Amino acid sequence: MAVAGNTPTTNILTKIGKMHSTGCWLCRIAREARGESTDGLADETHGHINSAGCEGMATTVTAAHHSIWRHLYDSMHAAQKPKSKLKFVTLDKESNMSMLWRREEFLRICRKEDLTEKAQDIEVTIPVKKSQEARYNLDPGSFFVNRFWGRRLDGVAINDALKIVYILEFKQSTGRDEGFLEVKDAEANEQHKSIIGALKAAAPEWEFERFNFVVGNCGSVVESDFYTKLKNLDIQEGRKDKLFADHVTQVCEVHKRVIVSFLQQVQGGTRPTTEGSRENIGHNVHV
Repeated sequence: MAVAGNTPTTNILTKIGKMHSTGCWLCRIAREARGESTDGLADETHGHINSAGCEGMATTVTAAHHSIWRHLYDSMHAAQKPKSKLKFVTLDKESNMSMLWRREEFLRICRKEDLTEKAQDIEVTIPVKKSQEARYNLDPGSFFVNRFWGRRLDGVAINDALKIVYILEFKQSTGRDEGFLEVKDAEANEQHKSIIGALKAAAPEWEFERFNFVVGNCGSVVESDFYTKLKNLDIQEGRKDKLFADHVTQVCEVHKRVIVSFLQQVQGGTRPTTEGSRENIGHNVHV
């Protein structure tokens, strides 16, 4: 369904004359429940319902992201070469910068005070998002430093012997051609701009590399890019193929659960069509 591009979103249904508006129905329900205006709803596209920007799907999509990433991260850790000097140091969960810099392996890279100073210079050049305005107005003086220490990393791997830190990030796209890789790479690099910049300035004797693991629509993975990253992370040669196959399978299975969640929500109630409301009378039968 996702690969064919015919997920029954309002965007698709409007094009074929079955609905009057392309606005997201789940976002509309959420806003109405809060007593807010439903003007300016985002289009209910396949990309929208697979993003945290959809109010009805945000929890499901976020859980899907974490599920795929933890599976891949744990699998890579288990498949490392036995004598590798590279250490995966965030095995338990995604961590923000403040939590990481309480740990000895990160304090060996640089002092927290030095990192704070360098981060401040970069953070002030990054615009304050609309969702951050309230926090900024409350305390403009400390906002930028607090924003830096609150930034989160999907994963980190450190090679103390070579003094290299790998910043690992997982991104999902609704694209299927190789162009989606460059788009999400750029997005992840911008997201970690202040982290990488501050680290390079505070610890010039270390190297910092970004590895962005990106998947496209319904399991699309650029194989050459994926295998290159596995090589750099000291994954055993004989385990790469299975790791790749398991990753693609996991992505497809989780993506299916996301689509099922969407269908259950929109089919579990009433969504008006050009022919009036369609009521669910049970077993996903609509009249």
